[in-house]
Amino acid sequence: MAHICTISELNNYIKTMFDANPAMTGVYVKGEISNYKFHSSGHHYMTLKDENSVIRAVMFKYDATKLKFRPESGMKVIAKGRVSVFPRDGQYQLYITDMMPDGVGALYVAFEQLKKKLSAEGLFDSAHKKPLPKYPEKIAVVTSPTGAAVRDILRILKARYPLSDVVVCPVLVQGPDAPEDIAQMISYINLHSLADLIITGRGGGSIEDLWGFNDERVARAVFASEIPVISAVGHEPDVTISDFVADVRAATPSNAAEIAVPDMSEIKRRIKDCGMRMETSLISKLGIYKEKLKNISAKNVMKSPEIFFQERKMTLVFLSEKLSNCTTRILSKQRERFTGYVAALDAMSPLKVLSRGYSITSDESGKIIKKVSEVSSGTKLGIRLEDGSINCTVD
Repeated sequence: MAHICTISELNNYIKTMFDANPAMTGVYVKGEISNYKFHSSGHHYMTLKDENSVIRAVMFKYDATKLKFRPESGMKVIAKGRVSVFPRDGQYQLYITDMMPDGVGALYVAFEQLKKKLSAEGLFDSAHKKPLPKYPEKIAVVTSPTGAAVRDILRILKARYPLSDVVVCPVLVQGPDAPEDIAQMISYINLHSLADLIITGRGGGSIEDLWGFNDERVARAVFASEIPVISAVGHEPDVTISDFVADVRAATPSNAAEIAVPDMSEIKRRIKDCGMRMETSLISKLGIYKEKLKNISAKNVMKSPEIFFQERKMTLVFLSEKLSNCTTRILSKQRERFTGYVAALDAMSPLKVLSRGYSITSDESGKIIKKVSEVSSGTKLGIRLEDGSINCTVD
């Protein structure tokens, strides 16, 4: 007996067949958008059609946030995605993961290839990014001299920081000759040191209009520049190769001018604040010094210097007398000690013994004779008395 399945089973089986087929993943579809609807959830719902057929399509919020443009009905696009079945409705549809306006498919591929190549070479690395001068003296604006972009840049630079000298370096910003023109101008500015900051870019336009700033020659000229470069191409969603290579990327030409220079009014405000703080600090210090001066002025030495010095003189005399008395006492005490030492030494002197009737006997060699047995008849002796010596011979 044949198997009887439910509608859900059948739809899910068909969905499995689509999902398992490699040809249904990574599909590129070219067509015109119709019945476009942007849901509050962030998903994009639409129908893609050509002259003979239509297919339902959806682009979920996660993939849609990567779009560089806003889809709309009537727009011709190239969509990339997978074909699958929505089981609830039993209808197959295209689940879009990426989308680009029709006609720029080749440019998009070229953009991605060059981006990958230069990134691998390190041209986008942050280590190569140069800081912008804080107060640029001379700014070179490399753009079309007749576009709205240059007018916006000049107007904002003048309003924000009129101290900078701005030089417009005219170049082609679209067409086949634009990349070489832009690259040569950036190199020329560096060669002759014409500025300390470069702004290069143009106003908005189609991807073909902006393509000059996706050229490898421009990218390498920007990378080789010793002078910091701000890239300002198109509107905020527009991204070019020069944006990746430049030291700073600006969302618009007007934004580039805002980034390039400080705001003079803000500088004036800070200077004014500093002046006020300095004034407050000086007033405070003057008040402190004034109080110190007042206290010093109240001292006796300032009121009557003569009395002050007289008091100091009396103090000096008192200290001098005290020092003299102290010295006298010390000398007297030391003199007494010296006299005592002299008396003690004199008492121990052999001469003192001689004065009491004693004598000292020695032989011819000077040896002191203490016993009779130390001499014999005929020994010559010397006898020391108080007032002299007697030489004699033992009998």
